[in-house]
Amino acid sequence: MNYRLRDLQLLPRVEDSLTFLYVEHARVEQASGAIVLMDASGKTFVPVAALSTLLLGPGTSVTHAAMLAIADCGGSVVFCGGDGVRFYASGVGETRRTAGLLHQARVWADPKEHLEVVVRMYRMRFPGELDPSLTLEQVRGMEGVRVRESYARAAREADVEWTGRAYSGEWSASTPVNRALSSANACLYGLCHAAIVSVGLSPGLGFVHTGKALSFVYDVADLYKCELSVPVAFAASKGPLNTLEARVRTACRQAFREQKLLERIVPDMQRALGLRPDKVRLLEAVGEPAAEAPTELWDPEGPLSGGHNYAPASLDTAGEP
Repeated sequence: MNYRLRDLQLLPRVEDSLTFLYVEHARVEQASGAIVLMDASGKTFVPVAALSTLLLGPGTSVTHAAMLAIADCGGSVVFCGGDGVRFYASGVGETRRTAGLLHQARVWADPKEHLEVVVRMYRMRFPGELDPSLTLEQVRGMEGVRVRESYARAAREADVEWTGRAYSGEWSASTPVNRALSSANACLYGLCHAAIVSVGLSPGLGFVHTGKALSFVYDVADLYKCELSVPVAFAASKGPLNTLEARVRTACRQAFREQKLLERIVPDMQRALGLRPDKVRLLEAVGEPAAEAPTELWDPEGPLSGGHNYAPASLDTAGEP
């Protein structure tokens, strides 16, 4: 359920669910055990005990007293871009509870359980059930085919020429569609990062990816790339180059909102880690991205290089367009 600032009197009762409140173009202050959102239309009081996470978008300011009130009630604060598509910083709140983090660290450190999470995260990307006898290498190869086919399908649907994913250290040297893909992925990473820190998990303890401070962010984002950021990027890549990144960000915000992505991320990553998934509600009140560099992939035999499609030729039914 999405609500703008003017609709916050409709805040639902929060029982066992986690509630994310997104605010933009407003001032947040503390008042009588609650926080008050102030904008040109007036004031809206929000009970902080009903919040898991306050997402502060563009045009917001927050007082020290308001931050203290939110933290005292176990809430988190995330400073983000429009509709959460860029992550900037977070304030400690519910993250003082370490049960989720301890579980993540335990399964990360145990090779057997680590492998189970890796396979589970790969399987979550496919519709239906996969043969349980498949090895990690076979599943990784099938995932490579799935990604390659998603690029080819998005290129056909958007009528865009596609010669393959390329990571360039120089932003201006990338093709428009590759720049669009990097921009869309940056938006997706921002929302996933916000969700991860909001429930007290570590963005650095990745399972499929490893070796980066945002490895788990990349793990979670990969669950949604083929469904969301890839088709959005290809569709938005057509048009004037000087407005490319702005078009991508706008399209991502719309797609993420329509698909209720933030409400899906928390239970999905909890399910991947073997935790009981929580229900989540999202309430709404209303520079150039860096070139995307490949990370490493976790493997029982040692890290593998990222940015490489591991689909064997025998499984490649689509090929490059």
